[in-house]
Amino acid sequence: MATMKAVRQYGLEGVRVQNVSELAGISPGALYRYFESKEQMIEECFTYVDRQAAEIFDRLKFNPLTMLTDPMGAVKSLWQPYFRFWVAHPDETVFYHRFRDSAAFPKYDKARDASYFSAFAGMVHMFMEAFPCLRRINQDLLWLHVLTTTVMYAKYVVEGLLPDNQETEDTVFQLLATGLSGYLRLEKPAKQR
Repeated sequence: MATMKAVRQYGLEGVRVQNVSELAGISPGALYRYFESKEQMIEECFTYVDRQAAEIFDRLKFNPLTMLTDPMGAVKSLWQPYFRFWVAHPDETVFYHRFRDSAAFPKYDKARDASYFSAFAGMVHMFMEAFPCLRRINQDLLWLHVLTTTVMYAKYVVEGLLPDNQETEDTVFQLLATGLSGYLRLEKPAKQR
């Protein structure tokens, strides 16, 4: 947690191992027993937070029938706990946003194992089966939009730029869902001649 606090306080590039050790109340040498570098420490913190976020979807009760009867309601039931997680964890949110937005992230992202998002991936698969229109969207772009929008607005809330209230949450969801709603429609079977 000290790494995330330090990144929030000093920025990703400005943070030093000394800053982290002071916040943790241990010597820099003690940190180097566990981490080879500041970069490794940051990557491990990111993985830790990413796993916490993924666990949200492991705990959700997802009803596929709701997805068919109220697609946007189903999306909101998945999105809302995710957004609230970020708002409830200010240090993690700012840290996560800064690392994802850093020059180091693409290299890290290509090499990482994100299999802990399997519950979420299963839910996405169900949506894609029910709404084939979703397959027409570049999937990397779609999920980057959802993730980036969610974390960015949560960061604005934890930094006090937006109020932490229901109106903000509803507006953020509307902004996020507007682009998605056109793809969440059941396709009619082609007429046979």
